[in-house]
Amino acid sequence: MAQLIVRNLEEALVKALKIAAARNGRSAEAEHREILRAALRPRSSAPTLKDLMLNMPPVGEDRDFARPRDTGRRTRL
Repeated sequence: MAQLIVRNLEEALVKALKIAAARNGRSAEAEHREILRAALRPRSSAPTLKDLMLNMPPVGEDRDFARPRDTGRRTRL
C-alpha cells in the first residue's frame, strides 16, 4: 500500500480530524482515509427530475390532466 504524508496542516484542522475520528470510533489515520475515499469516490449517476420527465412516455390527452373548475364555497357575511 502507498503512504501519503500531508504537511503544514493547521492545528484546528488536525483537532477537528481527531474529534471526528473519535466520534466515529476510528483512529485519526482511518478517519483521514475515509474522508479521502468519500471525496474521491465516483459520484452515483442517479437520474435527475429533468431526466425522468423527459423519459416519460407521451400518453394521454391534455384534458386528462385538466383541473375541475373551482366554484368556491358559500360564505355568509
